[in-house]
Amino acid sequence: MFSVWLGWLPLGDRASTRVSLVLDNIPGATGIYIVDALRTGNAQIIGDVLAHAVLPALTLGLLTAGIFLRLVRANMIGSLGSEYVDAARSRGVREARLVRTHAFRPALVPIITVMGLQIAMLLGGSVLTETTFGWRGLGFELNQYLSARDFVAVQGIVAMLAVIVAVTNFVVDVVAALIDPRVRF
Repeated sequence: MFSVWLGWLPLGDRASTRVSLVLDNIPGATGIYIVDALRTGNAQIIGDVLAHAVLPALTLGLLTAGIFLRLVRANMIGSLGSEYVDAARSRGVREARLVRTHAFRPALVPIITVMGLQIAMLLGGSVLTETTFGWRGLGFELNQYLSARDFVAVQGIVAMLAVIVAVTNFVVDVVAALIDPRVRF
């Protein structure tokens, strides 16, 4: 709210009008403004696109930050209170190494697993965020198609979001299996 009063950050759209015209007309444009801005190599264009991305990123990030902080804290407390950590403490292992080696990896497993669910929640939050900030993404298009009662397009977007969630959950499960020392291949 303070950035609105102070004028630090732009409130809507993905870039200023001038930068949008430049990015839309570069050959081989991807439509992802951050990628296209990096491809131009122009610091002013990159800065403009990043400044427009700050408020939407904060909106989506604050949605999940509390959940992740609470989850990390609870899992680290649980890992630090386990028997194998007590055994390592009794052998004189330094506390920093104990946390880094013995407690952190087992604490990461539930966090990595919950990340798949958080991706689904972020996709749901993208409808509100993209509509609020005027970004033209899947969430914005879904809102437009719902308003127009174009249920075939709605069904297509929902199917695409379901595929994204399924692929993300698969990747998260593979990463959790790589992190968890109890899983053998």
